[in-house]
Amino acid sequence: MPQAPRIELHPVSQRVQVHVDGKLLADSTNALELRERGYPPRHYFPREDVRMDLLNTSETTTHCPFKGSTVCFSLGENKDIAWSYEQPIEGMEAITGKVAFYEQISK
Repeated sequence: MPQAPRIELHPVSQRVQVHVDGKLLADSTNALELRERGYPPRHYFPREDVRMDLLNTSETTTHCPFKGSTVCFSLGENKDIAWSYEQPIEGMEAITGKVAFYEQISK
């Protein structure tokens, strides 16, 4: 029996929101859910649905061999609460520039 793909992307049609410290940071009906073996599902939001004006680019970067290198974002004292793959590896182009958060509240 073939093994399931390591990463799957699924469009999310219901509304998904992210709140941090009572602030609405993301609100979308056009997010992608990324499911990766061994990790909880994450929603990737189009930038136009994210309050980028409240986020600051962090000095932190990470690298995933299956997706590429990230740019991280902070909200005031809340360091590295979100990330984005600006130039993901081949096959992951659908998440280019989208923003994912470590903590989310979905509605």
